[in-house]
Amino acid sequence: MKKILNSDVSNVVDEMLLGYLTAYRNFYRKVDGYNAFTYRGHRKNKVALVIGGGSGHEPMFSGFCGAGLADAVACGNVCASPNPQLVKEAGMAVDQGRGVLFVYGCYAGDNLNFDMAEELLQAEGIKTAHVRIWDDLASAPKERISDRRGIAGDVFVIKVAGAACDAGFDLEEVVRITEKARDHVSSIGIATLPCTLPGNEKPTFELADDEMEYGMGIHGEPGIERTKMAPAEVIVGRMYAELKKEMDLKAEEEIAVLVNGLGSTPLLELNIVYYDLYKLLCRDGVKVYDADIKCYCTSQEMGGFSISFMRMDEELKKYYDAPCFSPFYAKGSVDGAVTRAAEEEEELILEDEDTVEIEINRSKEGVLESLNGEDTRNMLIYIADKVMKKKGYLTEIDSAIGDGDHGIGMYGGMKKVKKKLLTMTGEENVYKLLEEAGIQMLNSMGGASGVIFGSLYLAGAEGMEARSEINGDDLARMERKSLAAIQERGKAQAGDKTMVDALLPAVEALEKNAGKSLLEMLKAAEEAAWQGVEDTKKYTAKFGRAKSLLERAIGHQDAGATSVWLILQGMREFVENQLEA
Repeated sequence: MKKILNSDVSNVVDEMLLGYLTAYRNFYRKVDGYNAFTYRGHRKNKVALVIGGGSGHEPMFSGFCGAGLADAVACGNVCASPNPQLVKEAGMAVDQGRGVLFVYGCYAGDNLNFDMAEELLQAEGIKTAHVRIWDDLASAPKERISDRRGIAGDVFVIKVAGAACDAGFDLEEVVRITEKARDHVSSIGIATLPCTLPGNEKPTFELADDEMEYGMGIHGEPGIERTKMAPAEVIVGRMYAELKKEMDLKAEEEIAVLVNGLGSTPLLELNIVYYDLYKLLCRDGVKVYDADIKCYCTSQEMGGFSISFMRMDEELKKYYDAPCFSPFYAKGSVDGAVTRAAEEEEELILEDEDTVEIEINRSKEGVLESLNGEDTRNMLIYIADKVMKKKGYLTEIDSAIGDGDHGIGMYGGMKKVKKKLLTMTGEENVYKLLEEAGIQMLNSMGGASGVIFGSLYLAGAEGMEARSEINGDDLARMERKSLAAIQERGKAQAGDKTMVDALLPAVEALEKNAGKSLLEMLKAAEEAAWQGVEDTKKYTAKFGRAKSLLERAIGHQDAGATSVWLILQGMREFVENQLEA
């Protein structure tokens, strides 16, 4: 798929965001050092509204920050949630002392990262709350509604939440109104063409020229049914029937309607969709309070559309009709919606970031019996290079049952690890180096992977007494601590088709071989991790976007488990002096 990108695609989100903010600098101010921004004219002395999620769905979420809308936006990597520190900084930038409400789509990575950000803000004395949007009726049955994904119905919920915040209510009342809006919204989508993420050579899924899929998610998550293409009235009739059944719509009820294009479907076709839909609503006596036909929640060049309904009542009408304005979304008239940027502000230009090639040194020839500070630093740099080189391999694995972003995420995280460690020459505390590597992954990768893989280094090393050297037994204790933190945070167990399937047996192998040489322990851990990767092929997924595949995930290995194995393999290669060229 042809894309208009610069040569270093690892900067795609930074460049996209800076382009947006320089174009609309009258409206927005960047949060220094983070891919987050605030609305310059946000009202004071009110609950602050912060939205966010993975990039690549523009104008969702960046286009919904403005007067009567969100006060700040946290932008994650492409199709990956923003990291906790980024979300925290966005919240702190707009906090007025009356609390911060986070509104975002219900995805595993977003849930983990926003939860952790709330914990960080609460530790600073800032009151927080969140409303997760789960409008995609195709992604889980009603009895598991909290497992559903958030798609274009986000537009309705953010609109109501922004108006409720601006009305001056306290945090509890704003949450009540926002949850009411969320619970009155349902959506369903259809895909006709796949999307390709920036930096990937292959699309996230495949559809034959004569196929479409009902209920497919915006990342390519499997839907209800894959069928042959059909005329618009047939497609719309099926989708309307699903929505009508889900919401138990009756004659004389009023709804707001959104027909949302996913990226490449032209307005000509979207208008036809609404015409066919409107005829069905009139037939059943369902009244349209308001309608919108736009591309608000997209996925690169994905073909298809979604339909969202919000059941209206007098309370919701009040907040839905309240004036708002942003460069991409507006209702009514807002006085003073535009504020001028200060002329003396610095230009928002992204500095080039080169990937530096360095020679990997070791403290001695032959096998290492322990790791000192410089060995640890070089080992982590070696692992970073190794994983970055495997970006395509990890992408291919993840594309089979996920959205294909794992390779990009690991590449970006390891690039930041390497950049930071290159500045830490002379650091003797081994745990400090490991902790810093974890922080860089946590704060750069986004998605669930940022929290989980950041914890792989960070959780085990954090709080440990400074050590200038560690051996195999120290490593085993550290990784057991990391495993406990990862399982506590993500709730995954062995057999859930996650990175735990590789890390758990690796930790057990380290402990079983305690007292032996560092190399022997790492060989055992690497072998156990690889067996764990192989075992993931037998499992269905319990977490992430692959969980909706059910039995179709069997036969495919888990990308996260594969990354764990690569990291352990890198450790073993460094210790054994068997470095890849």
